Amino acid sequence: MQFTISTEFLDKIRSLIEQDHKDELRALLSELHFADVAEIIDELNLDEAVFIIKLLDSEKTSEALMELDEDQRERIINALSPKEIAGELEEMDTDDAADILSELSEEVAQEVINEIEDEQHAEDIVELLRYDENSAGGLMAKELIKVNENWSVTGCLSEMRAQGENVTRVHSIYVVDNANKLKGRLSLKDLITAPDNAPIKDVYIPKVDFVNVHTTGEEVARLMRKYDLEAIPVVDELNRLVGRITIDDIVDFITEEAEKDYQLASGISQDVEANDSIWDLTKARLPWLVLGLMGGIGAAAIMEGFEADLENNAVLYFFTPLIAAMAGNVGVQSSAIIVQGIANDDLKGSIGNRLIKEVLLAMLNGFILAILLLAYTIATQQSILTCIAISVSLFSVIIVAGLVGTFVPLALHKKGIDPAIATGPFITTSNDIFGILIYFMIAKAIIGI
Repeated sequence: MQFTISTEFLDKIRSLIEQDHKDELRALLSELHFADVAEIIDELNLDEAVFIIKLLDSEKTSEALMELDEDQRERIINALSPKEIAGELEEMDTDDAADILSELSEEVAQEVINEIEDEQHAEDIVELLRYDENSAGGLMAKELIKVNENWSVTGCLSEMRAQGENVTRVHSIYVVDNANKLKGRLSLKDLITAPDNAPIKDVYIPKVDFVNVHTTGEEVARLMRKYDLEAIPVVDELNRLVGRITIDDIVDFITEEAEKDYQLASGISQDVEANDSIWDLTKARLPWLVLGLMGGIGAAAIMEGFEADLENNAVLYFFTPLIAAMAGNVGVQSSAIIVQGIANDDLKGSIGNRLIKEVLLAMLNGFILAILLLAYTIATQQSILTCIAISVSLFSVIIVAGLVGTFVPLALHKKGIDPAIATGPFITTSNDIFGILIYFMIAKAIIGI
């Protein structure tokens, strides 16, 4: 039966905390899954949450902490002593422990490291901190099962039992040589069916997908998606096996990147959440709002420049929002497709070919929409020149917007800038300005004013 939190249950938890009934509270929570404990903690205030973290066994609370929102987890961790934090980290996989440690100040982090009793675990955590958080080295965990190619099947099984104590889930068994260089992987079926005295070098599979510690997280995600991998080994510059990345780690990475891209596309320049302070939210949103304001001022200035010429054709001004909106919509559509293609590594061919394809697509869409608009303007008994001017303008604006929406994200990607930034206010604002400028220039040329 699925666990659900009720108001009565939370009230009981709070009551037990307030009355300091530790044994009863421990008995109530000890049978719950760590994800359920995390859900409970998320509903409590900071003092109540810290009370539970200190009360329960670190084996459960360490898992619960990783289920919490990053900001909530950070507040709880900061309320613990270095020794208490070390107790939580000792129960975590090295990649999770490194994430926690990276959120602390250097002084506190050093104190925590000094409190970790397992020296090898501490060394592994510190090693992970050397890598960029979005690289394979920053995403990997040190816990894995590896066997030497020179071991026998019997010796291999014995070593695997010892290593398995520190590994939560065994996705793959990796084979290394005496220098710890990755040689291949071992099938569990081949292992248990092979003769006891057979050397592993006669049993293992030499073909294995792997990544370097400096491989980007995006490339790791692409490889794991392409080959349907549950885990992928990570090697250093000398091809030595140093860790592995599991599917849950890469899913977390993909989720975080998707959230960042969505915020960028919405005109939010920093990674923020709804519960952040007003000042943090303002800093994240204001830059693009200022850009939108400047774009609006630019569009107004363009319209003002044509005021004298178009005062006898006031109907043109009524179609200005339509032209600007279509320019923005087409630009966002084009850039969204390109950004998605970049993220999925689906874009093939040169930038020139991509632009040609987008021009052809824009011409087809623009022609259809322009014909529909021409029919509408004629039906409303506008002059034929005015109808043609508006329709030709729409056709032209759609082509330009498609080109801008295609070229900008490709150019940003080539310069190493996140192209997701091109799917939001940047494209919309620039296309609004271009659209209005093109509209009035074409109208002036056709109507002859």
